[in-house]
Amino acid sequence: MAHRKDKTIDDFFTRVYAVTKLIPYGRITSYGAIAHYLGSGRSARMVGWALNACHTRYDFIPAHRVVNRNGLLTGKHHFGNSTTMEQLLANEGIEVENDRIVNFREKYWDPLTELH
Repeated sequence: MAHRKDKTIDDFFTRVYAVTKLIPYGRITSYGAIAHYLGSGRSARMVGWALNACHTRYDFIPAHRVVNRNGLLTGKHHFGNSTTMEQLLANEGIEVENDRIVNFREKYWDPLTELH
């Protein structure tokens, strides 16, 4: 049974990575938006777990483009140091102040409406 559960988690993580790769350069989304798009509206935390694990993958997953629903860089501690996530976002023209996306609504990308 544990093997089946692990396979289910692996499949969910793979789907999270596929959606995350579609976030356009210079845009951001939330953990919850990805969860809703995948039909798992209450799985925002699991999306975060998937993105925390993506650094072990061979391909680039732009996890820095995923923040919490209020625009906070809640996952920043998973990027090696406390400023890497903010620097990656700044490189894409996304302004961050006090660990929060300044123009969150303007930069927000919702997979439910964008990927139809």
